[in-house]
Amino acid sequence: MGDKMAVAAIAISFFVIIVAVAVSAGFRREIRGGVSAVTGDVLLTNAAADLTGGSDPVRIPSCLQDLEAVRGVERIEPVVYGAGILRLGDEIQGALFKGTPADTASMTVRIPASLAGHFGLDVGDDLTAYFAGEKTKIRRWHITEIYDSAMASEEGQLLYVPIRDMRRLHEWDEQESSLLEVRLDPRLRDRRSLARVAQELGWRAMLGAQDDEEPLRAVAATERFPQLFDWLDLIDFNVYAILLLMTVVAGFNMISGLLILLFRHVSTIGTLKTLGMGDRAVAGVFLRVGARSAAFGMAAGNALALLFCLVQGTTHWIRLNPDNYFVSFVPAHVNLPAVLLADAAAFAGILLLLLIPTLFISRVNPARTVKAE
Repeated sequence: MGDKMAVAAIAISFFVIIVAVAVSAGFRREIRGGVSAVTGDVLLTNAAADLTGGSDPVRIPSCLQDLEAVRGVERIEPVVYGAGILRLGDEIQGALFKGTPADTASMTVRIPASLAGHFGLDVGDDLTAYFAGEKTKIRRWHITEIYDSAMASEEGQLLYVPIRDMRRLHEWDEQESSLLEVRLDPRLRDRRSLARVAQELGWRAMLGAQDDEEPLRAVAATERFPQLFDWLDLIDFNVYAILLLMTVVAGFNMISGLLILLFRHVSTIGTLKTLGMGDRAVAGVFLRVGARSAAFGMAAGNALALLFCLVQGTTHWIRLNPDNYFVSFVPAHVNLPAVLLADAAAFAGILLLLLIPTLFISRVNPARTVKAE
């Protein structure tokens, strides 16, 4: 009975460990991907401009091919931003328009679901926006898509429009944009990789600038959304705490189970010692029994956790408030290397804890136990 309870405790512990690792990897994947989709992984902009560009446009640099050749860079594309005011009935709403090469149909707009829900907008409706400047410009956009995104810009609601329309609004030519967005390989979206690529892009842009070109600076996405990356670091810290806690819980359950097994077989231990087996050899027998039980519990916990991740990943049945968690569901992404590393670390920790009850074996007196038998 004690063995079964220990195995069940280990299975539950490994279930919690693997789910925690998968959810942490899921949050990293969803949020980093969301940041990349909204603002790119690295921004190339003027030295004096903010992170959505400035009044002076950025010209596509002559060293663009050198920048695209940096390891990990998938593509570099220009974008044009423009702050506008929406008039929706009797209400007004600030918004940030973003012109991208991916949007091609003139005077069309993609709006976030939060904006559509608040004002009752739907695909096919028209949207009027006012752009302040030396003279106020009015544009009427046709809504073609409502998208879901918890990644709101700090400047307001983000609306996607064709880059050609935004260039006409600013009276810029085809070589001018607010800034250049760099998309990286998804595997290079951690803090260290973003900083490394941004640094390399920065010095290449500076060294490759012609005499008549203004050098561009490279800004990693971590500088625009520092709170998101700090939050991800906090999640990772919590995962390490869960890993340690569950390993200790599973280890002490195995200790109790192994102690019960040793107490039940005291006479067997005495007999083995009488036959000439040393303490280490006898301990090895019971450690193998404990390791086999731990491995069985680990396998059961892994199977249940992977099944949970599969169901959650396909159905998203556990929902979240995107205002607090930046995503609308619990993301579960099975990162196989991370899972195997967590399994190995926890299993090794349990085996180390199992060394504690084997100290009991050295205190067994063969003469007494065999005589008592």
